[in-house]
Amino acid sequence: MTEIISDNVEIPAADGRTRTAAIERPGAGATADWAILAHCFARDDGAAVRIGRALAERGLAVLYLELTGLGTAEGELPATHFSTQVAELVAAADWLRREHGAPRVLVGHSLGGAAVLAGVGEIPEVAAVATIGAPVDPTQVRRRLGEAAAGTEPAPAVEPALALGPDLLADIERWDLARRAGQLRAALLVFHSPLDGVVPIEHGRRLFAAAPQPKGFVSLDAADHRLGDRRDADYVAAMLDPWLARYVPAPEAAPAPAVEPGQVRVVESGLGPLANDVYAGGHRLAADEPEAAGGSDTGPGPYDYLLAGLGACTSMTLRMYARHKGIALGRVAVTLRHDRVHADDCADCEHREGHIDRIERHIRLSGDLDERQRERLLQIADRCPVHRTLTGVIEIRTRETQD
Repeated sequence: MTEIISDNVEIPAADGRTRTAAIERPGAGATADWAILAHCFARDDGAAVRIGRALAERGLAVLYLELTGLGTAEGELPATHFSTQVAELVAAADWLRREHGAPRVLVGHSLGGAAVLAGVGEIPEVAAVATIGAPVDPTQVRRRLGEAAAGTEPAPAVEPALALGPDLLADIERWDLARRAGQLRAALLVFHSPLDGVVPIEHGRRLFAAAPQPKGFVSLDAADHRLGDRRDADYVAAMLDPWLARYVPAPEAAPAPAVEPGQVRVVESGLGPLANDVYAGGHRLAADEPEAAGGSDTGPGPYDYLLAGLGACTSMTLRMYARHKGIALGRVAVTLRHDRVHADDCADCEHREGHIDRIERHIRLSGDLDERQRERLLQIADRCPVHRTLTGVIEIRTRETQD
C-alpha cells in the first residue's frame, strides 16, 4: 500500500511564462519514474484523473499536462496551434528532467495523443507511449465536423478545440504524424473506440500500422471519445498496468504512510471533488459521495462507513459470544440504514424536538437456534463496542497538525 500525494507545481508555458500543473506521486520514501499524461479535457472531467491515478498506483509519478487552449489550461482556442502544444509537452519534459527525472512514459488522450506522437522524438528517455483516441489524419476529423455542420451527420460530442480551432487541425497536418509514428523508438499501445464519433477508428488503425514493433492495439468497444463512462477510463487504466510492466518495471513499493495502530488517516485523492483515500491498519480504502450529492462515487460515503463499522462490530460480537457459549450460530448478516427523522416520529426517544439520527439495524441469524438463544443474541448485539460508542457520550477534539 502506497500513499499517493497530490500537489500543484509551476511549469513552463508556451509563451515563456509559467503555469500551474497538477502532479501525483507515491508517498515519501518512494523512488519513481515519471510519466506525462497529456489530455484535452479538464482534469476533473474524470477520465484523465482515473488514468493518471492508475499510473500513480503502480509507482509512477504523474504530471498532468492540460494543453494550452484545451481543458482548463489558459489560452485562446482560435489562436492556439498544435505546434504550441507540442512545444509545451517538450518543455514539460525538460522541466521534469531538470527537477526530478526525465519522463519514461507518455500517455496522450485525443489531441494530447497527437502531441505525444509529435514530441516524443525530442524526449529520448521515453520507453513507452500510449495514445487514446488520437487523430493521425486531421482531414477526416475536419470532414466529420463539416458533415455535422451541414446536417448530413449528427453532431459529435467534440472538444472545444476541434470545433473552434480549424487552424489547429491544419497545423497537425504539417507534422505528418503517421510518418513520426513510423520513427518511434519506444513501445506503443494504441487505444481507440470503433464508435468514436470525433476521431474515427481508422486513425487508430493507421497509427498501429505505421508504428514499428513493439506495439499493441486495444479496442475500446462502445466508448465515446471523451471516455465519459468511467468504466471505459478504468478499462484503459487496467490495460496500461500489465503493458507498462514490460517496458517500465514498477519500483519497489514505498513504505506505508505513518498510521499508527488505532489511527485512521484520510487524504483527498484527487479523483473527484469530494474523493478521499482512507488509510487504516495497512489498508487503503476509497471514500466519496454519490454524484447526486456532488461527488464522483469512487467509494462509499462517510455514513456508509459509519454503518459498516456498526454492522461489522455487531457481526463480530455475535460470533465471539456464540463461540464462547457454544451456541450453534450459523451465518450472521446485518443490514443497516441511517435516516434523519423528526423527533415526534420516535416514540422511544428522549428528545422530542427537531430532528434526530436514527439507525435501523436488521440482523439475520441462521443456525439451529431456539427462541431463547435468538433473544439473547439480539441483546448481545447492543453490547458491541461501536454500538456503545455511538449511544454513549462522545467527545471529539480537533486541532491543526503539521505533516
